[in-house]
Amino acid sequence: MDEAELLAWYGDWTRRAPRDIAALFEGYGGSWWVAGGWAIQAFSGVERAHGDIDPSALAAELPALRRHLSAQGYHAWCAVGGALHPLLPEASPDSGPEVLPAGCGQLWLRRDAQSPWEYDLLLSPGTPEEWVYKRDDRIRVPVTDALWERDGVRYLQPHLQLLLKAPGDRPKDRADLAACLPRLSGAQRRWLRDALALAHPDHPWLEQVTAG
Repeated sequence: MDEAELLAWYGDWTRRAPRDIAALFEGYGGSWWVAGGWAIQAFSGVERAHGDIDPSALAAELPALRRHLSAQGYHAWCAVGGALHPLLPEASPDSGPEVLPAGCGQLWLRRDAQSPWEYDLLLSPGTPEEWVYKRDDRIRVPVTDALWERDGVRYLQPHLQLLLKAPGDRPKDRADLAACLPRLSGAQRRWLRDALALAHPDHPWLEQVTAG
C-alpha cells in the first residue's frame, strides 16, 4: 500500500521525533530504544527522509510495558499481517508475549478511536541483559553494548541497526550503510562483518563491509 491507501484504510498518523519517544518512555523501568533510520541519522549526522519512527521495547517485558502504556493513556493494538487486534488492558495483564496473536511483533498506539495513531512500537526479542537478532538468535549482544544515548534518547547501535536493515537491501538501506560505514569503529565493523557472514553468508554487503 502507498501512503494514501494506508491513510484510507487505517486512519491518520501523528508525526513523531526521537524526543517524543523519550517522553513516551519517561518513568518506564524496562528497556527501550529508538531503532531504524532515526538511529542511523543520530549516529552518522547525515540527514535523511523519515517515513516513520521505530520505538522499540522488549517483548519479554510485555506486562510492565502494558501497564506503562495504559498509565500514559494509550490504547494498544496488535498489528499482524495487515489486521489489527485490540490488546485490552484487562486481557491477561500479567501474561508475557504468549497473550499476543501469533506473529505479532509490533503494537500500534493511539489515545482512542477518535485520535490519530501515534506510535508503531516494535517488540524485540531478547532479555533485559541481552539484545538478540530477530532473524538468527545465535547473534546476541549485551544490552549495555547494544544501546547508546544522546540528549536523553536511547538508540540502537549503528552496526546492529545495519544488520537489521541488511535483508531488505533497499536503496535507503544502502544509503544508510554508506553513511555509517566510514564512521564505524574497527570493532563495530568486524562485528557487522561476522554477523552478516553467520546469518546472511551470501549478502552483497559483505564485500563492502570487509574492505578497508
